[in-house]
Amino acid sequence: MSDRQAQLARKSLDKKLNPLRDERIVTPPRGWTKAIRESLGMTTRQLAARMNVAPSRVSAIEKAETTGAITMKTLRDTAAALDCQLVYAFVPTKPLDELLHDQAARKVRNELAHLNHTMRLENQAVTPDDLNDEERRLIGVYLTTLNRRLWDME
Repeated sequence: MSDRQAQLARKSLDKKLNPLRDERIVTPPRGWTKAIRESLGMTTRQLAARMNVAPSRVSAIEKAETTGAITMKTLRDTAAALDCQLVYAFVPTKPLDELLHDQAARKVRNELAHLNHTMRLENQAVTPDDLNDEERRLIGVYLTTLNRRLWDME
């Protein structure tokens, strides 16, 4: 994927996810399965019949959901049996461009700190203004080329 295509894909995805970023969806303490089932007045036995499983399996599903040990397939099957749609998404805490900029800034600051330290040891210290200019330039390079090294651990 070209840098331009990646940028357009990022903008499109951000547009779709933006409304969700401000939503505070709180999972019910006993899980969605139990909350929906009970809200519908459905017993575990009735849900089990709709899923073609034993009632003990519904109890196990509800427990696994609250502990985070449930699979996506089981969630999909359970949602379908409850006439619900499973919605699954990663919602970034900030716009994707902002996440990229923050990461580029961290990466550049680490690189420049190491370089500046080495240069000071060799009595070739750089002025703060020059460092700031170089930081802005390198951030721009990372962001315009979407360098794959951006996410490498230091």
